[in-house]
Amino acid sequence: MSASAPAPTVRLYRPEDRDAVYDICIRTGNAGGDARGVYRDHDLLPDMFAGPYTVLEPDLAFVLDDGGRAVGYVLGTSDTPRFVRDFREKWLPTVAARHPKPAGEPTTLEESMAALLHMPEHMLAPEATDYPAHLHIDLLPEYQGRGFGRILLTTLFAALHKAGAERIHLVMPTPNTGARAFYDRMGFHEIPVADTSVVTYLGRSTQ
Repeated sequence: MSASAPAPTVRLYRPEDRDAVYDICIRTGNAGGDARGVYRDHDLLPDMFAGPYTVLEPDLAFVLDDGGRAVGYVLGTSDTPRFVRDFREKWLPTVAARHPKPAGEPTTLEESMAALLHMPEHMLAPEATDYPAHLHIDLLPEYQGRGFGRILLTTLFAALHKAGAERIHLVMPTPNTGARAFYDRMGFHEIPVADTSVVTYLGRSTQ
């Protein structure tokens, strides 16, 4: 960003942001790093972690706009059980053919993620029941560490509180030291969840 360029601003997602949001998702999908070399199907992660929120919960989808395109986003739902139902009934039929469910036990990371796509109920951790909202946030690397993540989260928290969601959770890869430090600064605490050796659940209030 040049000295004369306007500061990025946060606004509601618009349908024309779709390609930029999908690009951000895959470029940050490997524990915050670029996943384009990890997944052959560059739409798989976005169709799991970005697209359904922009379609099913557009009032809780915000992007960081650098004046030309989206360079970050925060996406969420105020009601995870409802979102899971809508994912299965409304979203999955629109993407299932593009990402077939593995015929047998998954043998690769990509197959494992495709299997998860077809099982949205994996989002329902009983231990997180008291944190009914959840979120996904991603920023392109050049916009990280500059305060934009905090602005995105506080924008979402305000919208969730207005929608009646008092608590929120997120799931992050374990370990991810940089991201965990950021979430700690944002007031998140760990939620003990069984059988999550590769992910960590964090929660906080929306106020």
